[in-house]
Amino acid sequence: MGETQKALVYRKPGDYGLDDVPVPKIVESGDCIGKVTLSTICGSDIHIVHGGMADVRYPIVVGHEFCAEIVETGPEVKRLKVGDKVVTSCVAFCGECWYCKQGLYAHCTTPRYGCFGVYGQEGCQTTYVLMPGADNYAYNIPDGLTEQDVLFTGDILSTGYFGAENADIKINDVVAVVGAGPVGMCCMATTKLWGPSQVIAVDTVQSRLDVCVKEGIADIGLNPLEVNVPEVIREMTGGRGADKTIECVGAKPTFDLALEIVRGGGNMSTIGVFEKPVDLPLDKIWAKNIKLGWGFVPMNKMPELINLIAKGKLNTNFLCTHKAPLNDIMRGYDIFGNKKENCLKWLVTPWEK
Repeated sequence: MGETQKALVYRKPGDYGLDDVPVPKIVESGDCIGKVTLSTICGSDIHIVHGGMADVRYPIVVGHEFCAEIVETGPEVKRLKVGDKVVTSCVAFCGECWYCKQGLYAHCTTPRYGCFGVYGQEGCQTTYVLMPGADNYAYNIPDGLTEQDVLFTGDILSTGYFGAENADIKINDVVAVVGAGPVGMCCMATTKLWGPSQVIAVDTVQSRLDVCVKEGIADIGLNPLEVNVPEVIREMTGGRGADKTIECVGAKPTFDLALEIVRGGGNMSTIGVFEKPVDLPLDKIWAKNIKLGWGFVPMNKMPELINLIAKGKLNTNFLCTHKAPLNDIMRGYDIFGNKKENCLKWLVTPWEK
């Protein structure tokens, strides 16, 4: 019998917890083994363990947002070496197939690759993780930065950037971001890079709106439980509506609201994870002459985002409200998953013996 380690395992819909799993070994010559130094519970992990993402195989070790220390490399690994501290893309990819050469890494067609803990390799909510072809997507953490500084580039910061990029924001645009969870907050922070005149945060959780304004990633927060959001935004924009809207939840009410508040000829982007189908009101979309962007983050901007963090132009440390070792991860799933204690992100440190 080989060595085992503790890991958060999705056994079947609604059934998950800490189990003993095998410690991974190098399989192919381009593989690395990483020792997880910091990870998180992501909103999509909550979707997974509750059975909201039907295509996810199980049992599987969950988790895809992490930093690691390289502890072993295959003979063909060229860029990484033992001892390197890296932040890792949530998507493992080959770098050679047609999609990878277009920068659409999430669509890598080579077997073994895909999103850690979702469609590809076993995930990171454990101690040691197999990183196939890690040269392609694991990036050294720059001197002067910590794991926490860059952790979210591996998923939610890239996702937020992708949402803003899809919206095609122009200087002085009014941008409304619907959903002020961690992804929405990352979206607002990156939206600011395009120079909009105003970023409006929309959410029913007032404490999250308050964080957005306090941290300067939004200029105003609107709570649909307190105000008529479409009416307020029209009043702010001469009756037009927001130039660009970005939906960051993945639910029909937020999708419909983002569609309602975008002006004619504007753009709407959605990056939420939808558990259920949503009917597209094509009559309204057609009549408004808007462009609609969506999709799974291609994970092609990590080096750029790491550089922006190093230059002090992005900072997501305010999201790190809770931190505990892997031993306590089930408590994290409860607190983060059920939006308790004003938790924005639950960080997972290594297992404590």
